[in-house]
Amino acid sequence: MKKASFIFLLVVVGMLFSTSLFGAEEITQTGAELKKWLGFSAAFAIGVAALGGALAQGRAAAAALEGIARNPGAKSAVFTPMILGLALIESLVIYALIIAFMLVGKI
Repeated sequence: MKKASFIFLLVVVGMLFSTSLFGAEEITQTGAELKKWLGFSAAFAIGVAALGGALAQGRAAAAALEGIARNPGAKSAVFTPMILGLALIESLVIYALIIAFMLVGKI
């Protein structure tokens, strides 16, 4: 449980960094400082998203394979929802990649 709460804390911190920097105005005198934080936010957002996506996909695949191993006759009933779940998990990582590209575009 501690691992899940730590990952949740990382995600919340990443969201705070990325959302606050979207409101940044035109780069002024402190442009170097803003560029540094924009780059950090982009890297942090995609890193946390990739970590969370990989953990979630691993657990989903492991659970599906365990279910198929226990009951091989249920392969068709388990395989399709597993693929759908993996696609939805991966879509969240792709959204984070898009956000990272948007942040890098502000640099």
